[in-house]
Amino acid sequence: MSMRTGRAARAGQYAALLGYLVFLAFPFLWLISTAFKPARELGSLHPTWIPENPTLDNFRAAFDEQPLLQAAANSLAAAVCAAFIAVLVATPMAYVMARRRSRLSTAATGWVVISQAFPLVLLIIPLFLILKNLHLINTLWGLIMVYVVWALPFALWMLVGYVRAVPAELEEAASVDGAGRLRTLVSVTAPLLAPGIVATGLFAFITAWNELFFALVLLKTPQKQTLPVVLTHFIGAEGAADLGPLAAAAFLATLPSLVIFAIIQRRITGGMLAGAVKN
Repeated sequence: MSMRTGRAARAGQYAALLGYLVFLAFPFLWLISTAFKPARELGSLHPTWIPENPTLDNFRAAFDEQPLLQAAANSLAAAVCAAFIAVLVATPMAYVMARRRSRLSTAATGWVVISQAFPLVLLIIPLFLILKNLHLINTLWGLIMVYVVWALPFALWMLVGYVRAVPAELEEAASVDGAGRLRTLVSVTAPLLAPGIVATGLFAFITAWNELFFALVLLKTPQKQTLPVVLTHFIGAEGAADLGPLAAAAFLATLPSLVIFAIIQRRITGGMLAGAVKN
């Protein structure tokens, strides 16, 4: 009886997982289908999953109507710089907060968590005034600074957990062997933190790549706008969307995140296993 109950519970878990995957995949699959449909099928009263006459006209129209390549270059530059700076700043801060526990570090960790609940509208006005005084409005560097500030709390919170997962005994053993603090951090701690650093950088990159609100407010020049902002240009003044080109452009905008995650996720898993062996 217990064996049957266990099998039924496991089957229920797999069914729930499958349903969740279908729920997550549905928008993306529908986006792909829409991107390859001709205008006649897009206006059909009986839509189908698979385009009857797939076409690349929507992709050509998307590139003809909007500067997607320039926008993608702007988004890539902003996302890469923001991820690099956020990880560079968060890593030593996370190490100190994890290794030297005190009331101050506990309060800092709590503030990091609470700061994630602040609405964007509450932050945009002070950020706009600060960037205006620094003459960084309508610049990619100003947007990068905002992305770093926005990603830093969660990046710090993530890395604190990774640092605490590294046994302090390893650093103590290296110190006994004569290694200094810097040598210990570089040779012992940093390799074990590599999966966490990569995962944190990936989070910061995806957050900046997909962000719309800050870019929409801070960037006015068309040549400096990021890809999410340019995607809004496919929607007319009356809210009517140019559905085919919009779907094609949105599909292309999702590819970098998917490709980067597919490449890096193996290294993240491999790094975790390597760290476990070293312990």
